[in-house]
Amino acid sequence: MTDDGMHWAVGLMTGTVLDGNIDVALLRTDGEAIAEFGAYRLAPYPAGLSDLLFATLDAARQWNFEDPEPAIFAEAEERLTRAQAQAVRDLVESEGPGLAGLGVVGFHGQTVLHRGRTPDRIGATRQLGDGALMARLLGVPVAYDFRSADVAAGGQGAPLAGSYHRALLERLGDTGGTAVLNLGGVANVTWARGDSVISFDTGPANAPINDFVRSRGLGEMDRDGALAMAGTVDEQALKKALEHPYLARPYPKSLDRFDFGAGLGEGLSDADGAATLTAFTCAAVGRALDLLPQRPERLIVCGGGRHNPAIMAMLPTRAGVTAVAAEAVGWRGDAIEAECFAFLARRVQRGLPISFPSTTGAPRPLTGGRLALPEEQG
Repeated sequence: MTDDGMHWAVGLMTGTVLDGNIDVALLRTDGEAIAEFGAYRLAPYPAGLSDLLFATLDAARQWNFEDPEPAIFAEAEERLTRAQAQAVRDLVESEGPGLAGLGVVGFHGQTVLHRGRTPDRIGATRQLGDGALMARLLGVPVAYDFRSADVAAGGQGAPLAGSYHRALLERLGDTGGTAVLNLGGVANVTWARGDSVISFDTGPANAPINDFVRSRGLGEMDRDGALAMAGTVDEQALKKALEHPYLARPYPKSLDRFDFGAGLGEGLSDADGAATLTAFTCAAVGRALDLLPQRPERLIVCGGGRHNPAIMAMLPTRAGVTAVAAEAVGWRGDAIEAECFAFLARRVQRGLPISFPSTTGAPRPLTGGRLALPEEQG
C-alpha cells in the first residue's frame, strides 16, 4: 500500500441475471480518484451454486419482505460468501499485491429482492453476503451491505454507481455531453457535470431478454443478438409498453430485476419477441435521457448488454443517441461494476458518502455500507 491514500481494493459483483460468474476486479484508489486499474477476471461459481441461487430468488419473490426470511437464504449466503472469498484470494495472490497488500474488499453480495421507494411506500432491499465471514476468511477489511442505510433513510438504495462513473468521466475530461449506460439485468444511466451527478435505472436490460429466450428453450441469452436481429419489432406492442408509468416518473428511481418481465414477447415468434424486448430496452433508455438536465450526445455502454449487437444497433435509432462500447474509450466494460464496489469500499473506509439526493433520492449525501474488520472476528 502507499501512503497517499491510494490503496489496492478488490470489488466483487454478481448481477441479477445469474450468469454463474463472479466479477472480481482490482483498483488502486482513494475513493475519489482512480490511480491504477489492476487485474480483473470472471470466476465461475462452484458446481451447484447457481442452481441454489435461482431457487433462492424464487423464494425471495414469494417472501416479498413480508414473513420471516426463508431458510434457504442462510445456506445461499454462506456458500456464496465462501466462493467469493476464494475468488478474491485467487486473484490477488496470482495477479495482485497478495492479501497482505490489499486494503479492503468491496463485497456487494447477491441481490435477491429490491423494492424501490415510491411516493406511498418505503423501499426495501436484501443482498446476501456475510461480510464478517469474508473478513475472517481473508484477514482483510470487508465493506458490504452497501444499500440498506440508504433505503432506511428513505432513499432508493440504487443505483450506487454514480460516484464511480463520475470518476471515470472525469478521467476523460468530459463536460456533460457524455453519459454512462450500464446494461445488466436492468439498465441504469449516469450523467455528471462538475459536482453534480445524476444516476437512475432507465428500465429493463438483459434480464427480460434472457428470461424470454430461456422460456423458449433456446439457451440462456440471445447470443450475439442473433434472434432479435432476425426478427421484426411489434411496433404496436412496443408503443403500448412505452406507456408504462415508470418511464415518465422523475428520477431518482430504481427497479428490481423482475419489475419488467418477458411478457412483452408473449404471443410473438421467438425472433419477433426478442426483437421487441430489445427495442423496448433501447427506447426506455431514450425516455430516460429526455429526463436529464442536458440530453447527452453520446453514451458509453458498459455491462453485459454491450456485447449484444442488436442492442448496440438499436440504441441510436430507438434512443436517439450515439452509443459506443466502454472499450472504445479505454475502459474495461465487463469490469466496471466490480471496480465500482472497490471504489465504494474505499469511500466506506474513509467515511465518504456513497449515495446522494440526485442518485438514490437520499435526503442528503449519505455514508453507507458496513465495514467488517478481521480482528473483530476473533
